Amino acid sequence: MAGSSASETFPMPTLIPLGDSSFLVRFGTVLTDSANRAAIALASELTRVPVPGVVEIMPNLVSVLLRYDPLAASPAMIQGELRLRLFGLATDRRKAHRWTIPVVFDGPDLDEAATSLGMTAEAFITAHNASPLRVLATGFAPGFVYCGLHPEGLVLPRRTDVRSAVPAGSVLFAAGQTAITATEMPTGWHVIGRTDFSNFQPLKQPPTRLAAGDVIRFEVAP
Repeated sequence: MAGSSASETFPMPTLIPLGDSSFLVRFGTVLTDSANRAAIALASELTRVPVPGVVEIMPNLVSVLLRYDPLAASPAMIQGELRLRLFGLATDRRKAHRWTIPVVFDGPDLDEAATSLGMTAEAFITAHNASPLRVLATGFAPGFVYCGLHPEGLVLPRRTDVRSAVPAGSVLFAAGQTAITATEMPTGWHVIGRTDFSNFQPLKQPPTRLAAGDVIRFEVAP
């Protein structure tokens, strides 16, 4: 059952049991702005007012995974509580932090990505930085962050080949999103630049600085 606020209506979710101790609440099978906002709002609400028996909440781009203790809560109880929360689901109540992240746009794929979009590198950088982006999700690798969504004119598929490793701080571009790596990792995204900003601080709690729903503005590094 989908919930709404006065200004936003979320898509109808699907509740999927996973084994005997997890539920996946999925708001879509493809990434859309509304599905992502719904996943962020639900994760925020479940964190703000915990469900008894739930031991972990893991939001993704369009879904939220809940792990619960089967000795403390039954599947029917978790499902019932989720339906109640979804009925009243509203826009994320958490105040979004705003960040400005300087980028050196000198990535090996910058010119190719710009050309594929019918732009010069300079025009691409201007368009890329023109509007703030939301943090859609974190994960996949420690500190890895997805930001989006770019308008249709800035949507480009991933590369057909995968680089075996890119360094921490690489700024990646694909599928209407910009991503930032926090560790060395392989990628099939277009590498358009690099940043000194690090989203992974393993000795701190939480270990990531950015959170889903935060607002990012990219700028050319001085």
